[in-house]
Formats: sequence, C-alpha cells, structure tokens
Amino acid sequence: MRTIGLIGGTSWHSTIVYYRLINEMVGREIGTQGNPELILYSINIELMREQNKEKINTKYLKVAAKLEQAGAKAIVICANTPHMIYSYVQPKIGIPILHITDATGKEASRLGLQTLGLLGNKPTMKGDFISSVLKRNFNIKTIIPEEEYIEKAHHYVSKELTQGKFTNEAKDFFMKQIALLQQKGADGIILGCTELPILIDVKSLDIPLLSTTELHCNMASDFILEK
Repeated sequence: MRTIGLIGGTSWHSTIVYYRLINEMVGREIGTQGNPELILYSINIELMREQNKEKINTKYLKVAAKLEQAGAKAIVICANTPHMIYSYVQPKIGIPILHITDATGKEASRLGLQTLGLLGNKPTMKGDFISSVLKRNFNIKTIIPEEEYIEKAHHYVSKELTQGKFTNEAKDFFMKQIALLQQKGADGIILGCTELPILIDVKSLDIPLLSTTELHCNMASDFILEK
C-alpha cells in the first residue's frame, strides 16, 4: 500500500472523519487485520481565519514538503477551502495533491449531472478553485446561492460547523438553500464544506447531494491501494 500525507486541522472535526473513512474504505479491501500508513499534519485553523492568502500558501507548501520528505506518495488536504493553495503548491512538490474537486467531478459525471449548486463558506463559494476545475476537467457548470445568503452561510460554517456546533437552525438554512439552487437549475448539490455531510443526511433528499468528504476519501483509498 502507498502512504499518503494528510493535512488536517481545518477543522479537526472533519479531519477525524477523513481518518476514519480512509481506514474503513481501505479495510473493506484488505480486511481488518491491517490498516494503511498515514502521516497526519494538523494545522491550526486560525491560519485560515486570518484569510492571508500568501501566509496560507507558504504554510501549506512547508507542510506538504515535510510530508513528502517523511515518505508520503501523495497529499490529501482534509477540507475544501484550503484547496485554494493547489495551483501554488502543486508545482513546487514532487508528489501529487489529490484534488477534492476531481473526486467530486468524477462522481457528478458518473451520475450525468451538468449543473451543480455549491454550498460552503464564502471563500469556497466565491472562489474559482472548485468551479474552474469542474468546468475545465468535466464541463460542469457551478452555481451558488444569491449574494444575500453568502454571509449567513459563511457564518454557519466558520462560526458553528467548524467548531463542532450543529443546530437545527443551520440545517434549516442549508436545506432552504438546496431548494433555491434547485429552482435555479441545479441537478445536484456539492456539500462543499467537510462538516456539511455531518449536518445533512446525504440520502435524505430527492436531489443528489455530493459529499466531497466521502468522495475525496474514496479517491485517497484508491490511491493507497493503487487502483
């Protein structure tokens, strides 16, 4: 099995889910007598809250290089938003960063989806590090909530979900956004915050909900097993 390096901490709640899912997925293939070798570096989430892109890029490059030196054959970033560093970090290291959007786009294509609604925090929804990859690699269109809802979504993600607070109020808000995105033409929804699948049951609605966390972990598992 190939070793992967995990960059977690943003938030630690989702990092735990990544660690558990990767072990479970690999375990289904090899049995419970063993488990994959993983190298975890947990970053302080305050780095992301500062929203200093240069500082974030520098930190992730430093961490990715350390994981490569430690023997990792690929990098998995255990959250959506930090993928903003991909275009800066990937050319500067010698191992691949397994991009969360490639995992999502592959599943969306398998399901025949053409327009995806994107939910997450403000940098994820307003940035292009998800939408551009979906368009370039899969010819899939991305739409986001109306501007009036962006700040409220960001509040729930950054002030509640990433801190382990999951309320009915937050769930009702995001369920409303899913309905509104459907009305705007979405035939699938990206749960683009690694805590959203904890808040919302992905099997509870009649529209496909793409859990980026689960899809990304499946991609990591396939890499480990050299599938």
